[in-house]
Amino acid sequence: MSSLIEQATKRLEQLRRAGVDLENNAQPTSIIKLDDGLSNTEDASVKPITSPDFPKKTTSVSRKVDLDLDAIAAAGIVSPNAPRSQIADQYRVIKRPLITNAMGRGASTIENGNLIMVTSALAGEGKSFSAINLAMSIATELDNTVMLVDADVARPSVLRMLGLPASPGLLDLLVGDVEDLSSVLLKTNIDKLTLLPSGTPHLRATELLASDAMSQLIKNIANRYSDRIIIFDSPPLLLTTESRVLATHMGQIVMVVHAEKTLQADVQHALSSIEACPVKLMVLNQARSGSQGGYGGYGGYGYGYGQQST
Repeated sequence: MSSLIEQATKRLEQLRRAGVDLENNAQPTSIIKLDDGLSNTEDASVKPITSPDFPKKTTSVSRKVDLDLDAIAAAGIVSPNAPRSQIADQYRVIKRPLITNAMGRGASTIENGNLIMVTSALAGEGKSFSAINLAMSIATELDNTVMLVDADVARPSVLRMLGLPASPGLLDLLVGDVEDLSSVLLKTNIDKLTLLPSGTPHLRATELLASDAMSQLIKNIANRYSDRIIIFDSPPLLLTTESRVLATHMGQIVMVVHAEKTLQADVQHALSSIEACPVKLMVLNQARSGSQGGYGGYGGYGYGYGQQST
């Protein structure tokens, strides 16, 4: 009992030091036990001192979306559920050296080898179609996961081609409307494929690609997902200078060329703008059957590869 009274006396002294007026309190004071085994005084006019309520820390979770794999396959896009096709075989050939470099299994280590930019000299050459097919093909690998970034922010088409509605993404991150990358990523029903949409349209969308915010975001992605292959569908090289700035962060570049349409001078000009990139691969789109270097059939993709593509 004496111990209980001593504890109560100490508690009263603590309340006086805190400025609580106990002299004018005419109501009886009772003693209750706290969870920690100490005693406390409960006064009808004095509320117990409690810890402030801090908001619980929440973890952002990527949203799940379902791709219509049958519709995708019908559109000529590689699908894991589709039977083996010529275009799927073509992308198997195209992806193999890219994966080798990305995973550091090549003859030499390539900085940011897992960052792959798919582009073209001009619009309408099939780069977005190629970026999607490349990502889908890599996603069928047993040992590799892939993120497809729609960085063609002026004319985004990745979500549309996959049959998905517009969604916040890259531009929202760059302007600061969204802080957490995970909150705008879209996980698909293809286990190893994640999408980063272009995001909410912005008047200075292409300029944002050359901003410091974009450089920091790329560094963040490279560090955070160092074990993942990141494919950027970028604007054409000859239409915006921003795509050339984006290219400086890449370890590998895939340049799509429309067969019998793109001028050789445009191809050479585009290649000269990305000389700093250590690895450049060229894909010849819509090549006729029997053309030199072409595979024929649907799409007719040919390819060239090397440290300095020609």
